[in-house]
Amino acid sequence: MGKTLLLTSFQTWMPHQRSNSSDDLIAELLRSRTVSPTLQTLRHLPVNFQQAPLQAIAGVNRVRPHVLLCCGMSERSQTLNLESRAIAPRETLYTPFNLDRLVDGLTMTQISHDAGRFVCNYLYYAMLRYVRDQHLNLPCLFIHVPILTEANRWVILNDFQKILHRVCHSQPLVDFPDESRYLQSLDLLPNRRYVDVALDSHAS
Repeated sequence: MGKTLLLTSFQTWMPHQRSNSSDDLIAELLRSRTVSPTLQTLRHLPVNFQQAPLQAIAGVNRVRPHVLLCCGMSERSQTLNLESRAIAPRETLYTPFNLDRLVDGLTMTQISHDAGRFVCNYLYYAMLRYVRDQHLNLPCLFIHVPILTEANRWVILNDFQKILHRVCHSQPLVDFPDESRYLQSLDLLPNRRYVDVALDSHAS
């Protein structure tokens, strides 16, 4: 049986946004004929510092995936950005994936070392911390998705499909503990004020 991959996407957060490109990309993937039956999605997470990680953690414990990919929109980017790290005031957490291998040969994908200071970075940090503190074998990665256009849509989708294949290769299975204590501990995440900034349109 194949390894289960969980993909997450966000809702919109600004009035001018008709959709969130992270969800647009997942929708394109689901319309394609290459979707694995082991692919699960958690779509339209709220752009909210508390609710996004709470819903993502609940989704992880419901689906029990072997790989977790969280996706968000970057209106300023022209490429898929694989985020290497999530930054909090007192620590920085890194994805366990070898990003050089993931981007090798891809035409519209690059490595980024700055996930922003908004909900994307906060969700990424919360999930990496959850995985670490609960001692899970659950590799996690955040991907920023550019606005999809007729010019870039199929190239982006092609890169994304290759990334999904690569992240699912030879990943260990997951042993899940009870999540209740960790859900309560989310309120104690280090000083959320550093990301409580005015809404910024470059990343969800």
